[in-house]
Amino acid sequence: MTDLFEEVEEQLRSDRYRTMARQFAPWVLAVLAAALVAYLAVWGWQRYQTQTADKASQEYTDALGALGQGQPEKATQLFTEISKSPAKAYRSLALMQLAALKLEGGKPADVQAAVALFDQAAQAAPDDVLGDAARLKSAFAVLDTAPYKDVEARLTPLMKDGHPYRVQAREALAFAKLMAGNTAGARDDFTVIEQTLDAPEPARQRAGAAKALIDSGSAKAVPAAAHAAALLPPPASAIPGAELQPQPQDASGPQ
Repeated sequence: MTDLFEEVEEQLRSDRYRTMARQFAPWVLAVLAAALVAYLAVWGWQRYQTQTADKASQEYTDALGALGQGQPEKATQLFTEISKSPAKAYRSLALMQLAALKLEGGKPADVQAAVALFDQAAQAAPDDVLGDAARLKSAFAVLDTAPYKDVEARLTPLMKDGHPYRVQAREALAFAKLMAGNTAGARDDFTVIEQTLDAPEPARQRAGAAKALIDSGSAKAVPAAAHAAALLPPPASAIPGAELQPQPQDASGPQ
């Protein structure tokens, strides 16, 4: 009799398990299907990003080649196409290149267009290495035309701790102060740069030379070094695939 009761109880348990399995099976399958869809979506998105970055990389290389071969029209066309790419880093770099080409025109309208492109590059940038490079170039583009307060507003955020071009931004602000007639303020900024241990050596050398010119009464000659800076290409360190660290600048001015 005991065996019979145990057999009946076991049968009842089996029936309950089958009923529960039928009830929960659709939910389990739904969860598994959702997990599979999520995995495929992530994989697909990563593959898409890789493909778009590779395409933008090749186009950017071709554009630089055209620029180096004296074909600005072709380079402009290629940079314009890259500026619409989903690859944010290359889009930002292309916009900076287009801005630099605009600045070569030298007209007020060209400068205005270049500043707008630099601002777009800053917004498109995926990090501060590219974003601050674009913001710095934008500030240099208007250094001798915009009111000091406007230039200061562009440069001050770049001077905060942790930003990659804080030394170059302070140098640009010193130039702006000189142009505004604030020689003492400019000299103070150059002193800070000269005493900043992690400042690039060329920047410290320029700061020392600028202080010497100020002390000799030749301060008006100092800002001339800033005018060519906005025409320089984006820093090589900002190109994807390279080590994203600001590089020391050459003696022509901040980049």
